[in-house]
Amino acid sequence: MTTPRVEARHTAVLVVDMQGGLLPHMHNGEAVIRQVELLLHAATALKLPIIATEQYPKGLKATIPQIARLLDDAVLKQEKTQFSALTQQVHETLRTRGIRTVIVTGIEAHVCVLQTCLDLIQHGFIAVLPLDAVGSRRKSDMDAAVMRMTQAGVIPSSVESVILEIVADAAAPEFKAILPLVR
Repeated sequence: MTTPRVEARHTAVLVVDMQGGLLPHMHNGEAVIRQVELLLHAATALKLPIIATEQYPKGLKATIPQIARLLDDAVLKQEKTQFSALTQQVHETLRTRGIRTVIVTGIEAHVCVLQTCLDLIQHGFIAVLPLDAVGSRRKSDMDAAVMRMTQAGVIPSSVESVILEIVADAAAPEFKAILPLVR
């Protein structure tokens, strides 16, 4: 199966449930936070639409401050109770903006991220998963989720790889803005 290139004009970033009640329990939580921050800085520099969700924030707390501050310009922030972040409002936002590719980041890989990616694929989107920007409480859950998602057609990547794929050319004006992020 051939997969298309990730292009800025048809791509959005979806941040799934980076919340204070969940992150302290992640197997690789600090590393995931750093990579999500990097992805959000790059998305802002590349003018990619950003969407963020929170799973039942009343119980699982709000998005952690270091991520929340990077979501000020998000095109949509939504609370949810369903595990998939592809809520009706998220789906409508993606469609009305002409988004075909969604870079999915967040936690937990084997629950909300997995179900989000499966729903994206089912609805005709291309789901790109930067493996260094997703996490689970247990490594075995993360590993199983990644296998399941790639078998379903999700494109595995890394934050740096997907950022540079979008930029595509060191002579592009965007590269100058991205370079300090990937050094």
